[in-house]
Amino acid sequence: MYTLRLIVKNSMRHKLRTSLTILGLVVAIFSFGLLQTVINAWYAGAEGASNTTLVTRNKTSLVFPLPLSYQARIRAVPGVTGVGYANWFQGVYKDPKNFFAQFAISGESYLDIYPDYLLPAEERAAFLRDRKGAIVGRKLADQYGFKLGDVIPLKGTIYPGNWELIVRGIFDGKQTSTNTATLFFHWDYVNETVKKLSPRRANQIGVYVVQINQPENAAAISSAVDKEFANSLAETLTETEKAFQLGFVSMSEAIVVAIRVVSFVVIIIIAAVMANTMAMSARERLGEYATLKALGFGPGFLALMIFGESLLLSAFGAALGILILFPFAAFLGKVMGTMFPVFEVTQLTVLQQMLAALVIGTVAAIAPTVRAIRVNIVEGLRSIG
Repeated sequence: MYTLRLIVKNSMRHKLRTSLTILGLVVAIFSFGLLQTVINAWYAGAEGASNTTLVTRNKTSLVFPLPLSYQARIRAVPGVTGVGYANWFQGVYKDPKNFFAQFAISGESYLDIYPDYLLPAEERAAFLRDRKGAIVGRKLADQYGFKLGDVIPLKGTIYPGNWELIVRGIFDGKQTSTNTATLFFHWDYVNETVKKLSPRRANQIGVYVVQINQPENAAAISSAVDKEFANSLAETLTETEKAFQLGFVSMSEAIVVAIRVVSFVVIIIIAAVMANTMAMSARERLGEYATLKALGFGPGFLALMIFGESLLLSAFGAALGILILFPFAAFLGKVMGTMFPVFEVTQLTVLQQMLAALVIGTVAAIAPTVRAIRVNIVEGLRSIG
């Protein structure tokens, strides 16, 4: 206890220097955590993907559709327990700035594959009954004020025309990492109109989502599905849902790498600043260290004092940085809306922040400790006064 009190008093000798050092630590740890949260948000879709779900798309490119007739043939592949499909719609809600994910889906077969979407039974039934029905995620509903029974007008881009959807359900996420910033509605509603206006585009869908019995069978089932349509006019590429999501992330991989590098550069810079602070303190206390050595205190005690002070400052700065991050991330998540459907501070991010603070405190104390241990008693005592 006495040693701890001495460490605290030493750290507060120069209040301005200590305050500025802690401020720098707070900014660094906060910035590191925020950048890591942004990276996690980028990968949220892939990390939240089910290990029993495959995605089948056109082998040539995602922009090319697949025939609706493939559904039954995929369902017949051994190991497949369910098949649904979805089309990216990309309609405009009132203003082009109001961007959010919209998927025209197969209805019940699609929802069965995603149990993480928690939808009340009566709302699910109402959606399935209504050809123009739609369900929206809680985050999306909160952002735009959607309520049950509201009519959502969408101006089609990929599928031209004015489309009116009726909100029949609002779903929540089973986990906080579940994407609830999406709108789903019936592909049959779109397909009926496409049949009249552009028959060649009818009965064509974007991707199939395939539920399988065992995760370890993913590779074999993927290969079996693709063999089923080999040498056809629309060959397929089947991969795990996580691999499919990572394909989108890879398009902006350079940005992710840059953010990750910047986050570590911040830590390196504040470690250098912290090391300079501790070096200044050690230089000012050479006489004290010499006196302690003359009184019989060994190198271990000197190391304890210096490392204790450095780690105390790092811990205090890190604690403040972590505490500030949570409300700021929540605020930022609301401001960004559907840009990042999942934006939350994870336990891993907090652990990374704590580890970064530990590294900063440890690295900053090494050089001053070595200098204090090596100080000559006579020369050190001469510096007093």
